[in-house]
Amino acid sequence: MLVRFQVWLEQDETGAIIADVPQLPGCHTFGATQEEALENVREAIALYLEVRGPPATQMLGVESIEVEG
Repeated sequence: MLVRFQVWLEQDETGAIIADVPQLPGCHTFGATQEEALENVREAIALYLEVRGPPATQMLGVESIEVEG
């Protein structure tokens, strides 16, 4: 069974690409390139699901909002 997860990608101050899976608390990794980070996060997700099972919540979507700041 295929399960789809949102992955957030950010670049840190050293240039590394951080990959975070908001649906799976604590599931994040990094890579030198975006491709490497995505490869690593696929493995991290598989290991997470193997150990902890599927998430109890379902992702509904991602929204962008603006606030004064």
